[in-house]
Amino acid sequence: MMRNHRSSRREFLNLSAAGVAGMVGGPWLRATMAAQAPSSDFTARDPDLVVFNANIYTVDSRLPKAEAFAVKSGRFVAVGSSKEIKGLIGKKTQTYDARQMTVVPGFIDTHNHGRGDGLLYNVLVGNPYDVEFVTIQSIIDKLCARARTTPPGTWVEGFFFDDTKLKDNRPLNAQDLDKVSLEHPVVVHHRGGHTGFYNSKAFQLAGITKGTPNPYGGTYDKDEKGELNGRVTDLAMATLANAGKHESFSPAEKEKRVSDGVAFMSKKFVQYGLTTVHHNEPGVLAAMQEQRARGGLLHRVSYEPIGDLLESMIQNGIETGFGDEWIRLGATHEHTVDGSFSERTMAISKPFIGISPPYYGNLTESQEDLNSWSERVHRAGIRLNCHANGDVAIDRVLTAYERALKLFPRGDVRPKITHCSLINDDLVRRMKAINVVPAEFSTYPYYNSDKFHFYGEEMMSHMTAFRTLIDAGIVPAAGSDFSPGPFSPLMAIQAMVTRTGWNGETWGANQRITIDEALRVNTINGAYNSREEAIKGSITPGKLADFVVLADDLHTVDRSKIKDIQIVRTVVGGSTVYQA
Repeated sequence: MMRNHRSSRREFLNLSAAGVAGMVGGPWLRATMAAQAPSSDFTARDPDLVVFNANIYTVDSRLPKAEAFAVKSGRFVAVGSSKEIKGLIGKKTQTYDARQMTVVPGFIDTHNHGRGDGLLYNVLVGNPYDVEFVTIQSIIDKLCARARTTPPGTWVEGFFFDDTKLKDNRPLNAQDLDKVSLEHPVVVHHRGGHTGFYNSKAFQLAGITKGTPNPYGGTYDKDEKGELNGRVTDLAMATLANAGKHESFSPAEKEKRVSDGVAFMSKKFVQYGLTTVHHNEPGVLAAMQEQRARGGLLHRVSYEPIGDLLESMIQNGIETGFGDEWIRLGATHEHTVDGSFSERTMAISKPFIGISPPYYGNLTESQEDLNSWSERVHRAGIRLNCHANGDVAIDRVLTAYERALKLFPRGDVRPKITHCSLINDDLVRRMKAINVVPAEFSTYPYYNSDKFHFYGEEMMSHMTAFRTLIDAGIVPAAGSDFSPGPFSPLMAIQAMVTRTGWNGETWGANQRITIDEALRVNTINGAYNSREEAIKGSITPGKLADFVVLADDLHTVDRSKIKDIQIVRTVVGGSTVYQA
């Protein structure tokens, strides 16, 4: 079924089980994808494209290495030696001599909040994509510039702040943000999403004083004198967010901003070699469909529903997997059970180091509510997905999952845990028993190594534990959690194989994995995470022709330089969507 017009969310939900139209194939050298009907002819006769003279890591155990492959109708149809595959070339076949460059399957990110409209229109006080140190004064200056064009009483906001990437070597505080304005509420959002830093006006408008008690699941932090220092965590941020005025836009302006953001973000993803992304941004599904119709959606989407969309699925009997090879409904949006790894608010069984009085992080939902939510969603045939960082939170999630699966057994459920950071032997055993698919932080061991001293080596040896999970027979995937972490798959692979950060510190070296394992985590394991391993994740005949051309070999380059390997081409369905 072809659809060349934009579909509303309601139209999407009312489509037949066949899903939305396929958009596969298209010329190899054109950076946009032409709409055409999917072909049922996946034989190797007269392929559309032949890639040869390549150093191919297929991530297919039946043929791990190859020199060439053929693509037809957007799928791989043959993989083998250059001599074998060149013999398939027909009159209309396009050819590409890879000149011994490395080719791998397209990378898959199984947890991402990539709101491109935020990157386009918001004040960015930090670097979204890499390690960069900034000054408190630079943050103040950027926010002052925005305040000058913002009506008094309306929020002035900064994004992509990282508290350990400050040249000042001291925390950002309310007094700093008072220098921005005493007439505007001001907030600087930590890129991790679980803490904010506020000025005095924000607390005043929200009616929060130093005597205000902490709410469930959050804190209003104080300095050594007992005064509010500006830092607010997790659920406590809701009270401030509801105070003051927020910038408003007309429906048409909102639609344009979101649509532009989808196109911008898609270009960024393919620039870094991502061909599939699991999206956790509410309210962008219609914009994704619009950009797909325009040719602006360059990567494949597993869209994780929340709110009205999730309720519509439950009420209308729409289960996980609805859609097609371009846009498919995935597991739920991460259902948050605790706080943040990078912001040190996750719920753990041992206290954080260097914090007094002893602090064990924040739980953000009761076991009873979590049980009820899990049962209702699971009964509806929608894959469960919870955000759980600490061992205490993971225990609660597993309890809810085990209960739901026992009350309503289903086959091959693959419940998802997003982050699943701090584990122990008992948690691993329980995860294996119900085939949990963890979406683990991918770039954190490189990007956030400056935060790991808050946990210590003993805890870090059980954190982001790819080695332990793989050895237990669990299938962990890469989940950057962008914006909290950069989404570069090559940075992720370097982090997984070295466990060494930007600052030269190595934490949890026992959790290192091999290059081949890291490649699997970022490709086929990502496909397994969304139950799509039959159609993507490896260079295998019959699968979607999503692949990346790299200037250097992951296996031979200095491991501390993996993140710097150039992405030469990103190809989705046989079409080049990015070229260096």
